[in-house]
Amino acid sequence: MNELVLTEDWTRAAKSWIQGYEKRDTGELLCAFVYDLESLRKHARDVVQALPDYCRMYYAMKANSEEPILNTIYPYVTGFETASIGEIRKARAVSADVPIIFGGPGKTDEELREAVLLNVERIHVESLHELRRLIHLTERSGTEVTVLLRVNISMDRDLPEATLQMGGRPTQFGMEAGSLNEAARLLKGARYVRMAGFHLHTVSNQMDADEHLALIDRYINTVESWMPMFKLDRLILNAGGGIGVNYADLDKQFDWQRFTEGLHQLGQSNQLITSGRLVMNFECGRYLAAFCGTYVTEVIDVKHNHGKTYVIVRGGTQHFRLPVSWKHNHPFEILEQDRWDYPFPRPTAADAPVTVVGQLCTPKDVFADHVHLPKVRSGDLLLFILAGAYGWAISHHDFLSHPHPQLVYI
Repeated sequence: MNELVLTEDWTRAAKSWIQGYEKRDTGELLCAFVYDLESLRKHARDVVQALPDYCRMYYAMKANSEEPILNTIYPYVTGFETASIGEIRKARAVSADVPIIFGGPGKTDEELREAVLLNVERIHVESLHELRRLIHLTERSGTEVTVLLRVNISMDRDLPEATLQMGGRPTQFGMEAGSLNEAARLLKGARYVRMAGFHLHTVSNQMDADEHLALIDRYINTVESWMPMFKLDRLILNAGGGIGVNYADLDKQFDWQRFTEGLHQLGQSNQLITSGRLVMNFECGRYLAAFCGTYVTEVIDVKHNHGKTYVIVRGGTQHFRLPVSWKHNHPFEILEQDRWDYPFPRPTAADAPVTVVGQLCTPKDVFADHVHLPKVRSGDLLLFILAGAYGWAISHHDFLSHPHPQLVYI
């Protein structure tokens, strides 16, 4: 496994916390997100230190915007990438001067005004209409703002294989390259909006380092051809995030070492970079935060129904929506618990395929389907790893009004 990915026991902090946890006499079952902040700190430091000098890393707050997570990552990244005014406010609560970039396809006038007032470093403009509105707002306020233009580029060959396609095909993200002439005309007449470069982000959860390097090389060639249109001598290229986490094969994670070696080589061979005229930005969220989190939940029941065995746990996808959202079996570990307070046998499944589900009244409340387990019992704990990103942050917390999990920071 790539040495920059956490090779230690990903559940170490959760197990340590569980050992010291005293179960309440009320009968409340254990359910918590446990975040290993020391591992997060080490991982963020190592990832960023491996980048060449022409690259900058921003943390994509959408992955996990809890304050302890932001405070832990903050010293190691250039700044925060945000996609709402709420995220900008959270970033400003961490630091009054941390660089903030603001993206997203549906920014309101109110968000744009407040983003300018909160002194964001850049706004990533997604359409001609958004650009016109921003020019109009800054003309009225007399406040300067820097922008990148997000462009949904046409791809002359198939996109690299990835879980999500953000561009290179019809999506709500960015403007077509055919709109750039009009964008250049608008910016030429804008007194307060300064054009600094482009934002290109076509794939998400990319697992192949060489394919991603090839994609970035194509990005550079593309934006270089646009520079004369905007009379740019130097520029910022935001290559997005998109670095993946492998939930299916834990030993085959994205090769960050290979990727950064390729970036170093690119920096020595590309004339735009060697001349200091291009700065590359990345905005990773999942790849920075996923490894530090564990979703710990207690097994309520084990039962058989029409030939299938179901393991029902406290909580559900209203806490941890990622598995059902991405339609994958999320990896987990069983932590056996000896305590059993009832005078009757424990429901048990042994040496059998099981489907792990939550408490919700929907058959879609599934964490893992048809996974073979040696043994699992009511009262045991399941520890879902790689839960530090897009877990609690993307879940519909109050569906059915079940209690929230504890959020524990070690």
